[in-house]
Amino acid sequence: MANPLPPLSLYIHTPWCVRKCPYCDFNSHEPNGELPEVDYLKALLSDLDGDLALAAERQIHTIFIGGGTPSLMSPAFYERLFSEIRARLAFAPGIEITMEANPGTTEQTRFIGYREAGINRLSLGTQSFQPAQLKALGRIHGGEEAISAVGQARAAGFDNINIDLMHGLPDQTPSLALADIDQALDLSPDHLSWYQLTLEPNTAFHSQPPVLPEEEALWDIQELGHQRLEQAGFARYEISAYSQPGRQSRHNLNYWQFGDYLGIGAGAHGKLTTIDTDGQWHIERRWKTRQPEAYLRRASDPRGFLAGKQPITIDELPLEFAMNALRLTEGVSMQAWSRHTGQVDAVLLTRLQRAHKKGLLMEMPEKLRASPQGLLFLNELLECISDE
Repeated sequence: MANPLPPLSLYIHTPWCVRKCPYCDFNSHEPNGELPEVDYLKALLSDLDGDLALAAERQIHTIFIGGGTPSLMSPAFYERLFSEIRARLAFAPGIEITMEANPGTTEQTRFIGYREAGINRLSLGTQSFQPAQLKALGRIHGGEEAISAVGQARAAGFDNINIDLMHGLPDQTPSLALADIDQALDLSPDHLSWYQLTLEPNTAFHSQPPVLPEEEALWDIQELGHQRLEQAGFARYEISAYSQPGRQSRHNLNYWQFGDYLGIGAGAHGKLTTIDTDGQWHIERRWKTRQPEAYLRRASDPRGFLAGKQPITIDELPLEFAMNALRLTEGVSMQAWSRHTGQVDAVLLTRLQRAHKKGLLMEMPEKLRASPQGLLFLNELLECISDE
């Protein structure tokens, strides 16, 4: 008997930002004039129509609107968008719908409109509350605006809010990093994403690197911040994600648990599983046209929006699955390993002997779970998975 298909999510990309941050490697672009909301809405729906056959008779469990800066689009845009999506796809009861918002692009009335449109979770891209760090990161908001944005969102009825914070920033000391965490905690968020700044290729920071804290300071920030968050009742459930009980990001959990997701919008990626007549899974990654102007032109192009697709082969599945699942602090069951990769436990255990000896895996035979050291050195652990 074939394994049941994994849960299905929907990712929607909005590619515009007021200003490109020097650390950002996402598909984001400064707009040339007024945002083309009407044309982009039509393109998104046409894009979705081209993918509907891949979601036949499947419910959407979560939606995530990322960017770019999705909060540049009006509440009316999202109201129309979700009305049209609901006409095409079945929403699971209690669906989680998350939108990323930049504190420099929000106001009370917009938050009310987003909530009325059906968005029920906000992820606020704060990054820091410190003026010097925000300036170094090229952010368009100040610390007070970030604080105000949380209050506005609460007043608008949002009861599920994530605050994004970065650490390891230029000129950041452990005390400044902890001050950011304390300020975030004072705002009583439901979830905190707390991740280290990295210098990604094709970014301004990569070509002109800023001076970042030394390794010893980075280690202190990581350890002290982790302790502070856990003392405040936030459980770490993924390498850089902390939540109050029951407030994990369900959308991101679906990624890490190797679920499926449709991706619509400029540069959006998707991962879809199908079952053949023999009951076997086939998994394919898909991605859409990246440049916003080219994406909009594709709305009238018979070729559609798809820029590329690639199957995940049987040989690639172990690493693909592990790259996601091993980010989770609770790990995954050995049964899930076999179900998703088609390989028996013995194959995996043989590959992981070296990882056990290095202390990168917890000694839990029923689970595949990274140790605290393994979470810090995940790439080294993944090398064990990919070894033949």
